[in-house]
Amino acid sequence: MTSGRPVLRRCVACRALMDRSQLWRVVRLATGGLQLDRGMGRSAYLCPRRECLDEARRRKRLQRALGCPVADPVLEALEQRLACQPGSTGTQPASVATPKASSEAR
Repeated sequence: MTSGRPVLRRCVACRALMDRSQLWRVVRLATGGLQLDRGMGRSAYLCPRRECLDEARRRKRLQRALGCPVADPVLEALEQRLACQPGSTGTQPASVATPKASSEAR
């Protein structure tokens, strides 16, 4: 069933269209929590670049794309990934689970 074509996704910050293996995935789970890289649910993709992470944080791009508040631990986990991979555009294979997002007033 695979046709050899890459699966493209768009970064929520810079709007660049890239292969999904080059982007970080933030998932809103059906149970109400957020998780990085794995899980089934609504997803938003982000370039592994400082500019995109800052833009997503400043303009609340992840919140808008996922339709829920994004807790600080999720953004901190992305910051840690960025610090661990200077100059690299690949994603880490390990999934970083984060606590459920609180249902604060939107």
